[in-house]
Amino acid sequence: MRGWLLIAAVAAVAVSLPAATMAQARKQFSGMASFYDKNYSGKTAAGVRYDPTKFTAAHRTLPFGTKLVVTDTRTKRSVTVTVNDRGPFIKGRVIDLSYAAASALNMQARGLAHVTASVE
Repeated sequence: MRGWLLIAAVAAVAVSLPAATMAQARKQFSGMASFYDKNYSGKTAAGVRYDPTKFTAAHRTLPFGTKLVVTDTRTKRSVTVTVNDRGPFIKGRVIDLSYAAASALNMQARGLAHVTASVE
C-alpha cells in the first residue's frame, strides 16, 4: 500500500509542474565534460568510425543525432555537437566530447571542464 502512496505523490508533483518547466529540464543539463584522445580510433555506439575532426559527443541516454550546444562555464566558449556515442562511463561526468569540440572549447590542457548543455 505504501508503494501506491509514493507513486501518487510523485505523480502529483509531476502534474503540478508547468509543462514548459518539465520540457526544459529534459533539454538542459550541466556537469563535467571530458574528451576523447586525438589518437583514439574505433567505432562509436552508432556504428560509425570516430573522427577526431568532427564535432561529436557521447551521452548516456540522448538519441543518436541529437544536436547539443555545449558551453564551457569558465571560458563561455560554445560548440554544437552531435551525439553519436554512449558514455561517459566515469562517475561525475555528463558528456564526452570529440577532440575537435574540446579544442574549440580550449579545454585540452585542463582535461575536464564544467559545461552546460542544451538540446538545439
